[in-house]
Amino acid sequence: MADTGTSSRLSNAPSGKEMMGWVLRGEVGLAMGVIGVVLLMIVPIPAFMLDLFLSISIAMSILILMTAILMKRILDFTAFPTVLLVATLFRLALNITTTRLILSHGHEGAHGAGAVIETFGKLMMGGNFIIGVIVFAILVVVNFVVITKGSGRIAEVAARFTLDSMPGKQMAIDADLSSGLIEQDEAKKRRKDLEQESTFFGAMDGASKFVRGDAVAGLIILAINVIGGILIGVIQHKLPIGQALSTYTILSIGDGLVSQIPALIISIAAGFLVSKAGVEGAADKALVTQLATNPVALGVVAAAAGGLAIIPGMPILPFAALSIGAGVLSWRRSHAPPVVEVVDIAPASAEAVDEPISQTLAIDEIKIELGYGLLPLINDLEGRRLTDQIKALRRTLATDFGFVMPSVRILDNMRLPSQGYCLRIKEMEAGSGEVRIGQLMAMDPRGAQVELPGEHMKEPAFGLPATWIDDGLREEATFRGYTIVDPATVLTTHLTEVLKENMPDLLTYAEVQKLIKDLPAEQKKLAEDLIPSVVTATTVQRVLQALLRERISIRDLGAILEGIGEAAPHTSSITLLVEQVRGRLARQLCYAYRGDDGALPIVTLSAEWENAFADALVGAGDEKQLALAPSRLQDFIRGVREAFERAALAGDSPVLLTSPTIRPYVRSIIERFRGQTPVMSQNEIHPRARLKTVGAI
Repeated sequence: MADTGTSSRLSNAPSGKEMMGWVLRGEVGLAMGVIGVVLLMIVPIPAFMLDLFLSISIAMSILILMTAILMKRILDFTAFPTVLLVATLFRLALNITTTRLILSHGHEGAHGAGAVIETFGKLMMGGNFIIGVIVFAILVVVNFVVITKGSGRIAEVAARFTLDSMPGKQMAIDADLSSGLIEQDEAKKRRKDLEQESTFFGAMDGASKFVRGDAVAGLIILAINVIGGILIGVIQHKLPIGQALSTYTILSIGDGLVSQIPALIISIAAGFLVSKAGVEGAADKALVTQLATNPVALGVVAAAAGGLAIIPGMPILPFAALSIGAGVLSWRRSHAPPVVEVVDIAPASAEAVDEPISQTLAIDEIKIELGYGLLPLINDLEGRRLTDQIKALRRTLATDFGFVMPSVRILDNMRLPSQGYCLRIKEMEAGSGEVRIGQLMAMDPRGAQVELPGEHMKEPAFGLPATWIDDGLREEATFRGYTIVDPATVLTTHLTEVLKENMPDLLTYAEVQKLIKDLPAEQKKLAEDLIPSVVTATTVQRVLQALLRERISIRDLGAILEGIGEAAPHTSSITLLVEQVRGRLARQLCYAYRGDDGALPIVTLSAEWENAFADALVGAGDEKQLALAPSRLQDFIRGVREAFERAALAGDSPVLLTSPTIRPYVRSIIERFRGQTPVMSQNEIHPRARLKTVGAI
């Protein structure tokens, strides 16, 4: 039954063709309406149709005002400049039409231009055309000098400041995105809102000129109607001068009022709109929140109104009522709990009160602190921004090592040197350095000092000799074969090495659960059978961390779980589980360490050293430990360094090949002085791998 109901609702929904038809009909309707407004200026219409159009003009202006007052954000009414143009054009067309009717039928009496104009003229004038002229002039002054000019100035200043603040706001969005506070979709939405806001204020700055021109046109049309009507009435229709003056003045003032009142209403709407910048929520709630919640201010109002009420000659009743009302409201506000506490914090909830403290306990997994001189790296419009490079780095590390690094938070730190930075892993400093904005880092691939003028220093990631040079020396540095790196890339490279060194610590229990949850369906059954009946998720985490410690990708999580499943029933030792998994990853390891010629370069361990390590293992079962004499240990370290330095001079990056039994213990020694040197056992050599021996120890 549920499926039937769903299909029934879907069948009643409009199809894509129907929605497209509605859009097309709306576009055609708008175009026809604009053409109709233009025709209204040319084609004569009867008085009853003019009454209808004038009523529409008044109703439309009220609708625009209510929309501007009740909207919650400025961007909720971005169509206002277009609406303002259409409404102004519509009123000018009506002015031309009424002028035609006044000059053509004004001799027939005040009803010659329709009932709306006659009513407005008589009602506002009160039988005296001088009063009508004065009221009309006041409306024009209020509209033109006060409201229109003020809202236009606000729009102009807002447009200027919005454009000036765009780089900073864009930088804030990029920083929030790179730190993980917002997602990509939210960042796109904020950028779009920022663009719409700047476009809106720019359009409002120009649209205010429409209203100003409309007010000037109203004055000119009024003069034309009065002077032209009197001349036509007296000369053509032989009306007495007094009758002509009275009739055409009533009609002209009525026409002016009918057009100026909607213009005044729309000008007020424009003022509400541009003055709402930075205020969230509807205007009524914002005004009440910001004006009527301060008991001190209300108390001063009550005292002032009471003082005015007792002045001799002043009306007591209105000032006394205001004083009493403001005093009561002030008393209630002073004894009421703060609005923030009522809305956001439950008084009886201890957890809600302690929430800010608990938030301070949160630890940022990865954080970059920048000196104030490096802030341009976040919003570098000429090159690749630091945030873009960090996003690309996280994507690359995810591809190379099999899990997504936590989001990187970027902060400024005034205690750092101006062009210094600090890399932190779980709030602890993991690396630091300095870069030079506007310069390039040049390095000699051979490891020698760069022979170019500049600031000599050590490259922060690997400690190689480097020099900061001016951008004008780029071509010369390239000609000499130097490696050239921009400041953002220097920082990103350092961050890359720091992340690789700390990958085991970043692979938390939650990240492991996420990896298992995201397994394909055919491998998820293996994980369910294995965890927790055979091994715990913590054991899996320890194995994955051990692999990452040797910079082995855990992307093939299915094969890793299979290796754990084979060894787990026979041992609980993490070391033995890791060795079993490494054997499963033989193809991956041989492929990762292969040379440019496709062969796997190896440095072998002599039988003497194999026996020495085997004899130095003490303990039984899973409790074995290496107990090698310090002198023999120094000899081994010296031999490893010599063998790998010879291989490096020959252009090879070999792995150290040992027997399976001693591999973990040999690796534990080598990682202390050559952490990036891989150590493999014979069990990890794939049958199809092609070996190339480049040395022996």
